[in-house]
Amino acid sequence: MNQPAQFYGALREHSPVYFNARWNGWIVTTYDDVTSGFRAHEQLSSDRMAGPWGEDYALQDPSLHEYVYKILSQSFVWRDPPFQTRVRNVLNKAFIPRSVELLRPRARRLVAELIEALPAGEPVDFLGGFAFHLPVMVICEYLGIPGEARENVKQWSDWLSGVVFVHGHDPDRERKAEEGARSLFEYVRSIVHERRRTPQDDLISAILAAQDDSEDSFTEDEIVANIVLLVFAGHETTMNLISNGVAAFWRNPEQWRRLQEHPAMVRHAVEEILRVDGPLRATARWARQPLELGGTEIKLNDRVLLVQIAANHDPTAFAEPNRFDIGRTGNRHVAFAAGIHTCLGAPLARMESQEAFSYLSERFDVVEVVEDPPRYRPAIASGGFEQLHVIFRER
Repeated sequence: MNQPAQFYGALREHSPVYFNARWNGWIVTTYDDVTSGFRAHEQLSSDRMAGPWGEDYALQDPSLHEYVYKILSQSFVWRDPPFQTRVRNVLNKAFIPRSVELLRPRARRLVAELIEALPAGEPVDFLGGFAFHLPVMVICEYLGIPGEARENVKQWSDWLSGVVFVHGHDPDRERKAEEGARSLFEYVRSIVHERRRTPQDDLISAILAAQDDSEDSFTEDEIVANIVLLVFAGHETTMNLISNGVAAFWRNPEQWRRLQEHPAMVRHAVEEILRVDGPLRATARWARQPLELGGTEIKLNDRVLLVQIAANHDPTAFAEPNRFDIGRTGNRHVAFAAGIHTCLGAPLARMESQEAFSYLSERFDVVEVVEDPPRYRPAIASGGFEQLHVIFRER
């Protein structure tokens, strides 16, 4: 699907809550219904190990998915309260906006180093040369993962993302995901052991300290699984956000010139990228209680897909929703979900993207995408390109 906003927009106009027999669930596409779905956490479950997805896992050979299961079953993103609340409260104490802002100068230097290594005036692999590297470098430094391990961490993270974000058309993705999950989990476990012996000024040490101060107790596997989550989820999300933003500016060169003339608009620009072509297209839930969405009855155990990219193009919520406008105000998009499951890493993804577009717009007069049009990876949940080659013209 290479025009997701148009595809889901047509579905929203025809049947806002639509039962898709192939997916065996409901596709929800209006802004109000998607927002209501995110906030209905007592009725719509995020738990991937229960309900219809739990039934699917029960039919599979557990030895083939041991570590994938270990991560998904213990990560707060794919669990419901009270477990979700307990873990998120601990992570919130360490992963705070103030600590993210302290990373901004380092992120700015990393952006400059990566961009200056790319030749101007000729096609460069923007995904492989920049967008893939920046978020992993930043989160690894934040967590305290040594530099020599980061290439491996990036590879393991990418393999694991192939299953978690449902990247299609790779017959080997489940084997790769298990290998990536195993390697990443055991490596992070070794770092946790080191930080328990010798705390450092890093996020892993802060998480361990917050956990020790908590009234709740956590197993080591629960702590490790949620640190692994921070690595691979942040990598996929920010990579897509930055690369989708480059394509959005290429399609709308007048907005690129606007950002160059008004660099302070970069925060609004990133929010508009999130709305128009966010890094996550849709989020899956299942009904642990019957409910109604858009006048449609959702029955117990029904699957529900909350389509963020459709909600963010809903004309009842956004004026001229298909227009990319970096000056848009009141931008109440749901790119990072809503309610108790609002993305924990959103401040970090925003900061990295702001620094990336600030530097790129200051450094380059024109951004040209070679692929016309660039093609998205086949995926249900994530929205990112298969490849993106870019020519940067210097100012």
